[in-house]
Amino acid sequence: MKNDNCGYFYFGKGLGNALIANNHKFNLSFYIHKRTSYKFENNVKIYFLSKFHKWFFPYKNKFDIVHLSDQTCRLRPNMVNAVKIMTVHDMNKVHLKFSTPHRIQVYLNDLRKLISSVDKVVAISRFVADDLKHYFPEATDKISVIYNGADRLTVPDGYQPAKVPAKPFLFTIGLLSVQKGFHLLPALLQNNNYELVIAGIETPHKQTIIEEAIKYGCLDRVHITGPVSDLDKSWYFKNCAAFAFPSKTEGFGLPVIEAMHFGKPVFLAKKTSLPEVGGDIAYYFENFESAHMQDVFKSGMDDYNKRMPVSAIVKQAEKFSWDNAATQYLALYEECLATK
Repeated sequence: MKNDNCGYFYFGKGLGNALIANNHKFNLSFYIHKRTSYKFENNVKIYFLSKFHKWFFPYKNKFDIVHLSDQTCRLRPNMVNAVKIMTVHDMNKVHLKFSTPHRIQVYLNDLRKLISSVDKVVAISRFVADDLKHYFPEATDKISVIYNGADRLTVPDGYQPAKVPAKPFLFTIGLLSVQKGFHLLPALLQNNNYELVIAGIETPHKQTIIEEAIKYGCLDRVHITGPVSDLDKSWYFKNCAAFAFPSKTEGFGLPVIEAMHFGKPVFLAKKTSLPEVGGDIAYYFENFESAHMQDVFKSGMDDYNKRMPVSAIVKQAEKFSWDNAATQYLALYEECLATK
């Protein structure tokens, strides 16, 4: 949770608060970085990460259960004597083409060691669970799925971000990396008057997005904001005409749910975990050819504006709550204690 513009921050904050609210049995303690901006309002005992914990963890024998909340494991499993649970958010490295076969094998070997060192592995989607079972079949019996939740965002009356589009707009948010597919979105602005707002941490890939906007003659309608505040993000979700997310590598897809909470139409890549989140109410890009994506977008908007399936979209989003996730994690903790 050191970086409050990343998914791990929102996972830790959302699940942590829900664990505190739904816990009736355990004496909880959270292990976080000193630079974390959110410290759970003093509602739980906090232990701070130290670089020395790589070699010596003074609380090695203090806990019955240790939940390692992501696969980076800042606290290594061998540093604690307890039942150990690890949540795995994705295995994107094996799906991307950026690493050599040797580096991918090193990655798999490291993850295999972590999995072998814990008692239970939780995947945040069936897609991630299937990846784990494919690459680590020996761990199949210890793998389960608990979906993430998503906070229901709100916007104060009268609030506006610094950049307010002049026309109806599409919205997307995330790291400006090639795998998010944001460079594919300017094509959706062809032959219409929509604008496009892209929020998130900028990378050199921003230039590719700009070049695509020039190609489709819509540079003046594409707005790349950089990171935005929670209020700005909420305003864009509430006021956008649609949310577009053609990502090729998603362990879950939290922004999709945030958009659906507002009843917005969502246009998603039919890849990785996104169909699990979007269900039957999303519109899917079967491939990334511009003509196909334009057809899906036009027909999807026509369908949405004709049927206005807002309640069905919100109902789909409500399947993914932090209370549900916390209840399942707490049940898993109890199961682990019972078999200890």
